[in-house]
Amino acid sequence: MATTASTLPKTQGGAFLIEERRPNEIFTPEDLTEEHQAIARTADEFWNNEVEPRLEAIQHQEPGVALSVLRKAAEVGLTGITVPEQYGGMEMDLASAMVVAEHMARDGSFSGWYGAHTGIGTLPILYFGTEDQKQRYLPRLAKVEMLAAYALTEPHAGSDALAARTRADLNPEGTHYILNGQKMWITNGGYAGLFTVFAKIGGDKFTAFLVERGFPGVSSGAEEKKMGIKGSSTTAVYFDNVPVPVSNVLGEIGRGHIIAFNILNVGRLKLGPFAVGGSKNCLAACLKYAKERKAFGSSISQFGVIQHKLAEMAIRTYAAESLTYRTVGLIESLLEGFSWSQPNASQTMLKAIEEFAPECSIVKVYASEVLDYVTDEGVQIHGGYGYHMDYAVERAYRDSRINRIFEGTNEINRLLTTGMLLKRAARGQLGLLQAVQGVLAEILGGPAGSDGAASEEARLVENAKKIALMLMGVAFQRYMMELEKQQEILSGITDVVMDTYAMESAWLRAQRLAESGKGANAADMCAVFLRDAMARIEVAARTVIAGCSEGDTLRANLAVLRRFARYEPVDAIALRRKIAGRLLDAGRYVV
Repeated sequence: MATTASTLPKTQGGAFLIEERRPNEIFTPEDLTEEHQAIARTADEFWNNEVEPRLEAIQHQEPGVALSVLRKAAEVGLTGITVPEQYGGMEMDLASAMVVAEHMARDGSFSGWYGAHTGIGTLPILYFGTEDQKQRYLPRLAKVEMLAAYALTEPHAGSDALAARTRADLNPEGTHYILNGQKMWITNGGYAGLFTVFAKIGGDKFTAFLVERGFPGVSSGAEEKKMGIKGSSTTAVYFDNVPVPVSNVLGEIGRGHIIAFNILNVGRLKLGPFAVGGSKNCLAACLKYAKERKAFGSSISQFGVIQHKLAEMAIRTYAAESLTYRTVGLIESLLEGFSWSQPNASQTMLKAIEEFAPECSIVKVYASEVLDYVTDEGVQIHGGYGYHMDYAVERAYRDSRINRIFEGTNEINRLLTTGMLLKRAARGQLGLLQAVQGVLAEILGGPAGSDGAASEEARLVENAKKIALMLMGVAFQRYMMELEKQQEILSGITDVVMDTYAMESAWLRAQRLAESGKGANAADMCAVFLRDAMARIEVAARTVIAGCSEGDTLRANLAVLRRFARYEPVDAIALRRKIAGRLLDAGRYVV
């Protein structure tokens, strides 16, 4: 099941800040194989034939419709992409799952049903289940004979999952745990037949359980009235003295957090292609509308401000797509020769995913905020019609908003990203400290001579990394072990780190395309994006530096920042017009 990504250099999570990569050393959408393209076509055909005709029924939550469509997806293998063949799945690679996610992202409600079932619903059993649990549940989940849900969040424990109050106590006979508590905001909660439920044994050992709806005492609340994804099922789930067989403990007792956090990592990664697919779909709708809508005697697609919006929607989508698939490749690079038949296969897969947990958080935050931007501009391009429920962009706008809350809020993920990197550096797992010292030494030594052979884009990427490392050094010098309490500082550093990762991913991909004689749009999008990203980096870095230094030190740090952040501007107006022209000609997102 390995992809071409498995031949890429093996590296560490966060190492993009301290390592240089060549264009052929990252995974891009252009590396997807014919098998990947075939599964994408299958997903498109399924959507057009089965989902699209039933979207209104799904939106109005007509009983059984979404579930019946999911079962049709199972018939063509779309609900068991990564499930091993021995359990009724397709046993395809991680990239295949990402491709299907992107092509199933045309509607937030149905993608909610699909994503929750195939991702956070099924994967806990695949990664952590015993052989008996896998035999009992995975074939039924792959065929959607049983719908899955993930029950972690509670009314008083959202981002702080370990504060859960749901409790499990072993009965006197030692045969069952008696489960009591409540979960909130559970996707698929009204229809799921199997829940991965997190509870504390004895009130303190945080543990995961596999709970069937048929167990006595399991019930769902009413469907929540939501801003968006109205066609998805979201309910509270109640557990009233529910007897759960001891054989349904998932993973180790007291180690439920390992399951929770690893599954969330996968969920964050998968949110990337869902957001990218949604962005592409919204852009296509806007291109069509802009060409058809007339104002002041011409198509609004000819207006400069509309072209700016269309181009910027594509530019940000390109950046999100590039860093998402790069992250997939990083994980796959650690899975060379992987097979589910190998001993400890689950641990191998989890270790690869966990290694790139910082990148998974970046994917989640970056892609969700790109989708929010794209849908917002989509409404604006449609004008008053964009505010009307008859137009798809209105629904896309509302559906998008939940993605900044799903899978850990973007605020939590911003704290996690830099926090994880600094902890790994402190443990000696990642050479950030040496890299920070190198940047600080360069600062003390004064400006280095410029490399005339290096392109402006290469210099921008290199200097973005230096700014990120400088900020880590300045922040640590100021706050030392108290840095983890400085949330604004950590979030600001993460913003710089994210844009740095996006810059390098976009740039390396553009080079790959250029080497093959393709990617005219990618080259122009990259030229604009790198400079806009550097401008954002400088603003975020100023805030961090001012929060970490003062007086002469502040002025010295700002002088260094100005040196690193300077760039030669391009004619972004002309480039955006060219980008928009290609998009309008194609009627869709193109690179």
